[in-house]
Amino acid sequence: MGQPSEKQKQLHNDVTNVGLRAQATAVGLIQLCIELRKSNALSEEGLGNVKKAIADELLIGPYRRYCSREQRVEIETRIDRIFAGEQKVGPAEELSFVTEQ
Repeated sequence: MGQPSEKQKQLHNDVTNVGLRAQATAVGLIQLCIELRKSNALSEEGLGNVKKAIADELLIGPYRRYCSREQRVEIETRIDRIFAGEQKVGPAEELSFVTEQ
């Protein structure tokens, strides 16, 4: 559970610059991963890599200067729940590391 790499930070900037921060994109990715897992076209390890990349992206986000191990676990738990399908996650404002703008 280390810090995001320079490559991940560059991807963050690239994704932001082309406007792929939309919820529709995220929902599409989640559904795609769920369908790929159902058909065994995506391994658990592969899905884990996707979820790790998402968690890393959330940690790079503009509202976090520092993220503790507990906050990382909180993010990963929520991502696991989302990818499990149809589980209520709760509002983002309840995350311990969310700060006011």
